[in-house]
Amino acid sequence: MELSQAAIHDIIATALREDLGTGDLTSHTFIPHAAQATAYVVLREEGVIAGLPVLTAVFHQVDPTLQVMVETTDGDRLPAGAVLARVEGAARSILTGERVALNFIQRLSGIATMTAQYVAAIGDCPTHILDTRKTTPGLRLLEKYAVRIGGGVNHRFGLYDAVMLKDNHLVVLAAQGIDPAQALRQARATLGPLVSIEVEVETVEQALLAVDAGADVILLDNMSPAAMRVAVERVGGRALLEASGGITLATIRSVAETGVDYISVGALTHSARALDIGLDFVVR
Repeated sequence: MELSQAAIHDIIATALREDLGTGDLTSHTFIPHAAQATAYVVLREEGVIAGLPVLTAVFHQVDPTLQVMVETTDGDRLPAGAVLARVEGAARSILTGERVALNFIQRLSGIATMTAQYVAAIGDCPTHILDTRKTTPGLRLLEKYAVRIGGGVNHRFGLYDAVMLKDNHLVVLAAQGIDPAQALRQARATLGPLVSIEVEVETVEQALLAVDAGADVILLDNMSPAAMRVAVERVGGRALLEASGGITLATIRSVAETGVDYISVGALTHSARALDIGLDFVVR
């Protein structure tokens, strides 16, 4: 679950360009070049931490001479007041990188914390919690990383690494007079056995047709727990079953108890609240 420097360099560079433009006008105007400082990254509320490698990389990209001492590990659940990292060096540089570094770690820690809540809510059920493609443009790599840190599992990363026949695809096929089951069989023959094919359905009958046509995963969209139980029984392990659609912390346990293999939750990345994390300065 590690993030390589190469993977996150361009994301950070874009964020720094957005914030700095031609330079940090305030710090360069008021802060002496020689001023040195120590700053502590402090957790203001309890939560699961994610994004420490990104925070470190931001400060190093701003100023390679800054020293960043990480005090904890991604995936740790910590109480309010915990020190996550210490940054030492030029005060100007720390101030310049502060907001971008905090934006990343607050966002990613918020996702990890919410994911951990959903994972905890299903208790001992063997169901896995999945993310979706409902991510912030440009930040998918980091946000899906945060889901894994929180105990979730990544769904496909993009449109290129798995087939997922959703409702709007099916509408287009119907308008063209194309039988979905036949299209599935042709896709399986074309793509071969190593590419996963998932199909979205709304009824048990549609799920059975998709299984018979060769689908690997069936997405049970907005189905009741009772209908999901029937689908689990009748599919009988011939395909993996994923539940989706308006599932919340209050309802996820009942969905997991139906026996589905996966539950996808778009809220993990599109609605997670940023964790409250601050940077406290000590001037040297």
